[in-house]
Amino acid sequence: MTEKTIQIELAQRHDYRFDVQFGGDAPVLTTDEPAPLGTGLGPSPVQLLSAAVGNCLSDSLLFALRKFKQAPEPIRCQITSEVGRNADNRLRVLKMTAVMTLGVPAAQLEHLDRVLESFEQYCTVTQSVGQGIPIELQVFDATGARLK
Repeated sequence: MTEKTIQIELAQRHDYRFDVQFGGDAPVLTTDEPAPLGTGLGPSPVQLLSAAVGNCLSDSLLFALRKFKQAPEPIRCQITSEVGRNADNRLRVLKMTAVMTLGVPAAQLEHLDRVLESFEQYCTVTQSVGQGIPIELQVFDATGARLK
């Protein structure tokens, strides 16, 4: 059952450069492939995919902690996407690694263990992408202690 339909529109500007229109008050985003195909004047599709995964994970973690009235800000998330050739010698995103860092020490957050056990299960994008691309997740607090 579909709960919501999202529609965006892409319009080619030049070669591999497109304007992405999200609708509403959202600004237009220009995308482009890096050289030699494009000119790199905007994020590439792989960068957009990486940003979507990182943004969704960050939103999900923030939402889960705020449900317990916790303030983990500022959250940072670094996504590394490994691009390589598959068995058919075609370029694919082979793996993604997300490294999230909370803005405060873990000791300042209540219910953190419970949140870390479940927050990624509520991340729509990561759970969808993860069905086809392995996604490794690491979470650290502000002191550098690894939490997950």
